[in-house]
Amino acid sequence: MNVLRLSKPQIVYLIGDTIILALVTVIGSAQHNTLGNGVGHLLITFGPMLIAWLLTAPFLGAFDPQKMGNASQLWRPFWAMILAAPLGTLLRGLWLGRPIDPIFVIVIGGISALSLLAWRAIARPYTTRWLRSKHG
Repeated sequence: MNVLRLSKPQIVYLIGDTIILALVTVIGSAQHNTLGNGVGHLLITFGPMLIAWLLTAPFLGAFDPQKMGNASQLWRPFWAMILAAPLGTLLRGLWLGRPIDPIFVIVIGGISALSLLAWRAIARPYTTRWLRSKHG
């Protein structure tokens, strides 16, 4: 994924994915009553998860313009997040100097993957329309 040459749908998905991961982090923090610990506390989870997502998603075609508008390709962001979660939690664990809780990997990976899947499914018709108007 060449960041300097992103199409409009790729930019929209990149921003949307970032917002989704931020929301998952905020909601998770609220569920654990740690929301009042400040932005730094949120960044401890959000930062590593976003980095892992950005390292994983392009390799599974989650930002490929040819695949983004295709409903049969919605598995790509879902599985990219499932693969990114262990990396993100590993980075978080290294940052905190703490062991990684396997349940945390499963929960944050699953919730993030389902949230990205829902967001991408909602955005897909608009992306498809845009891609058709540009290339059709």
